[in-house]
Amino acid sequence: MRRPMPSSIDLSPEQKDSPPARRLRFAEKGLWGLITVLAILLAAASSGLASAPPFTYRDAVAEARDLSRHPFKSPVGEIPERLMKISYDQWRDIRFIPAKALWKDEKLPFTLQFFHPGLYYDRTVAINFIDAKGKVHKVPFSRDQFDYKSDKVKAMVPRDLGFAGFRIHHPINTLEYQDEVAVFVGASYFRAVAKHMNYGLSARGVAIDTWLPSGEEFPYFRKFWIRKPAADAKQITLYALVDGPSLSGAYEFVIHPGKETVMDVRSTLFPRTEIKQLGIAPMTSMFYYGENTSIRPVDDFRPEIHDSDGLMMETGHGEWIWRPLVNPRSLLVTSFSTVNPEGFGLIKRDQDYDHYLDMESNYENRPSLWVQPNGSWGAGRVALFMIPSDEEIHDNIVAMWVPATPPAIGQPIGFDYRMSWHYFADGRRPPGGWAVATRTAAGKGADRKKFVIDFTGAELAALAENEPLQAIIDVGANARLVEHQLHKNRHNNQWRLVFEIDRGTIPPQDRKNPVELRAFLKNGADVLTETWSYVHQP
Repeated sequence: MRRPMPSSIDLSPEQKDSPPARRLRFAEKGLWGLITVLAILLAAASSGLASAPPFTYRDAVAEARDLSRHPFKSPVGEIPERLMKISYDQWRDIRFIPAKALWKDEKLPFTLQFFHPGLYYDRTVAINFIDAKGKVHKVPFSRDQFDYKSDKVKAMVPRDLGFAGFRIHHPINTLEYQDEVAVFVGASYFRAVAKHMNYGLSARGVAIDTWLPSGEEFPYFRKFWIRKPAADAKQITLYALVDGPSLSGAYEFVIHPGKETVMDVRSTLFPRTEIKQLGIAPMTSMFYYGENTSIRPVDDFRPEIHDSDGLMMETGHGEWIWRPLVNPRSLLVTSFSTVNPEGFGLIKRDQDYDHYLDMESNYENRPSLWVQPNGSWGAGRVALFMIPSDEEIHDNIVAMWVPATPPAIGQPIGFDYRMSWHYFADGRRPPGGWAVATRTAAGKGADRKKFVIDFTGAELAALAENEPLQAIIDVGANARLVEHQLHKNRHNNQWRLVFEIDRGTIPPQDRKNPVELRAFLKNGADVLTETWSYVHQP
């Protein structure tokens, strides 16, 4: 039987004063002193761990900075080849089980559901959530979170595969049901809707060398941190780490769903190689044909097919510009240069069901997207890319801010802005009159073209028919204005501008070049409308 260790050394009075005893007492005191010091150090370490600062945007920026100091490592190939070769129907049958949504059992105002890799999605992204104390937790992948429909497909999936992206749910339309309000999946793409809307155009974190001969680069969100919302939260915050061959970066998204869903965005980018064309706040949409298309590209019962119908911009000097979209015969790239833009976006102005007649796609319910810079963005241009498309399934419209000076390698740059996903015509953007419709027709001769633009707005509607309004029309150098009329439409109180241009006097070799057109309405010295800006391709 083992004897218990004594709690102290038991010595006689004589022994207590002997040199060995004194050495023993010294050693005993030293031992307890050492134990005391170790206890203090352990308590301090425990206290330090308990009071570690919560995860914030600064941590995402620090990780992006560290990542930029190393060569980019492509994630392509991390998904088993067998999953990349499944059919579209097999991939579509893989459905996330709503009952497995993150925070579903906690009755929170926001929940997350996840996308499965495979077919179109050739990489996984790390997804984490941040608890109330700021601690980061990994969201684990499990095959039990998905309904595969096919045991054969399920057997292809590694147990630790990971997610391709996620969607955010919130009771935006009714308190009884959490609808999708935003989706983050594929490269750096994301999109959102406002109340009673269908998904339409998409946004991206960043665009690199779009449509340059060297080829476009698509950085991707490789990591997310989503802050767990409180029980009464009206917004949700997430951080994202973007990475690609040319740069890495960090983003903060504060998402406020509602009648107008708003995203407040912060970004810090770290270029690791030369970037010829940096695209900030890029957005992508679809325009197949619309009312400004005289001849449809396809025999179809639907009068119009598009997600967006124009680019709207407020320049740094206060001018509002509207450029209707077209589906061009060849790539058409146009730009509007300015300093410190007030805003830009791809807009859905036409929200009349009778203009689409599509009971499945519901094009009239697609959102507009407006970007409002926060702070000074300096000199640059809003670039608009219109790409030929022979089907409505292609996103063939791209708009973005391009800084005048390309970023320097190794030098961080930041752009902050607010994104508004909304219905058009709220009386704020633009504050005056706007072009509600653009139509074209053959003119009075082989080399002539007619344009019909309808302007609307409260101030315009209040003006009498005999008001001396003036149309200011500017025609590019390779055409000339031959006639125009401006009058009020008694049926809807809009004002209609009709004019024709003639290219007959232009040298034959120049007649195929695009014609730049601009027009706006004024009453005396007062400008009443935005500037309608159009590119006519003969």
